[in-house]
Amino acid sequence: MINEALVSRLVASQFPQWKDLPIRRVVPSGWDNRTFRLGERMLVRMPSATEYAVQIEKEQLWLPRLASLLPLSIPEPLAQGGPEKGYPWSWSIYRWLEGRTIADASIANLYDIAISLSNFLNVLQRIDTKGGPLPGTHNFYRGGSLAIYDAETRKAIALLKDDIDVDAALEIWKTALKTTWHDSPVWIHGDISPGNLLVQEGQLSSVIDFGGLAVGDPACDLAIAWTLFESESRKTFRSMLLLDAGTWERGRAWALWKALIVVAGITDTTIVEAERSRHTIDEILADHRRSA
Repeated sequence: MINEALVSRLVASQFPQWKDLPIRRVVPSGWDNRTFRLGERMLVRMPSATEYAVQIEKEQLWLPRLASLLPLSIPEPLAQGGPEKGYPWSWSIYRWLEGRTIADASIANLYDIAISLSNFLNVLQRIDTKGGPLPGTHNFYRGGSLAIYDAETRKAIALLKDDIDVDAALEIWKTALKTTWHDSPVWIHGDISPGNLLVQEGQLSSVIDFGGLAVGDPACDLAIAWTLFESESRKTFRSMLLLDAGTWERGRAWALWKALIVVAGITDTTIVEAERSRHTIDEILADHRRSA
């Protein structure tokens, strides 16, 4: 079990300079990684499975190189721990970033958030990608081809045939599959979502959780247009990003895929995420009807 006692033993063994600092579980602690506060200025991230542990070295390598080039703060790795005390994977210590996630904050006006996030993505996509990791199992193929999830998406649509507009969902999916990213690969975050955006005083301050980091098609980073933004803020977000219509089609399909598999029960989830995913499906289908 990944808990405070295990983290305390690992820190004491591998980083004795911090062994006397208090350790507290962060709530919510995370799904892919369990997160704990170490003292007041650091946090510990513990992968919960092998598929997430492979992201540790990638983040340790690339986040320090990207940080100085980006307009918002991102996680700063301070140390990398190793398997010990019955825990089988590598783990990380990061500097603590202040703020609340948008998922937990009440933001009345998303206009400023849309501008700040689009600016962040524009800068990220312009950074030199030499040596960057291609999409693969390490990031669940974010930035790769949607076709990887074709069978899973169609299965989810079939399971939800009595609850959603099947024809519209299939049309959105098939339309996206016909499009391709023709430019050079760009840096992608891989999981731009309300839970990975920190705000302070109503303003976007940090982007966290870069486990999905890769170089590829930026469409997956557009899913936030339907999982967070609505109406005018979505239009603002879209207008600030210089991406073609096909990329936006794929972005909508990425959002639809994730929401479908959550609501259909194909992937493990929580009640809160299932409710949010249901709203996302409704928003995507309504957006499709408006644009038809």
